[in-house]
Amino acid sequence: MGVSALALLPADARRVGVWEDGRFVGAVIFSRGANNNIGSPFGLPQTEVVELTRVALAQHRAPVSRIVAVAVRLLKRQSPGLRLLVSYADPGQGHVGTIYQAMNWIYVGRSKPQRDVLGATGREVHKRTASARRSSCAGLAYGPKRWKHKYVLVLDRGLVPALEGMRRPYPRATEEAPCR
Repeated sequence: MGVSALALLPADARRVGVWEDGRFVGAVIFSRGANNNIGSPFGLPQTEVVELTRVALAQHRAPVSRIVAVAVRLLKRQSPGLRLLVSYADPGQGHVGTIYQAMNWIYVGRSKPQRDVLGATGREVHKRTASARRSSCAGLAYGPKRWKHKYVLVLDRGLVPALEGMRRPYPRATEEAPCR
């Protein structure tokens, strides 16, 4: 069954299960993520862009790049109107996007710094999560501003010329931590 465009709601997601030798080892998840305007920087409507929001794997043998590549192929087949994937690597978690670099994704720089809300336990929670739990973020404390590395994978070759102009050199693990 074909779909002309990917139309995900924030709570909706496309999940690709990962099995090795008949054993479930994890999932690759694509969704709208937390950004309502994910397509805007690329001049694309929301229905043509999706975020790779999670790669969650238990012990496995296959390289993560192969697992993600297979998941992307399945997503493309299911969603032919999809033109671009976006994903983020969080330096606060020690990530620079090594997997995206290995897969030749385009590094487009840092995301806009944002603050998470500090929950009742002092743990940082995304503003959307806090708002959904409380119906408002009013009166809550905020954590420090943080940015993430931003990568894109072109699914429509017609976008390559425009995105090549956005390409930046890949970051390395030795670079500074996110702004705080």
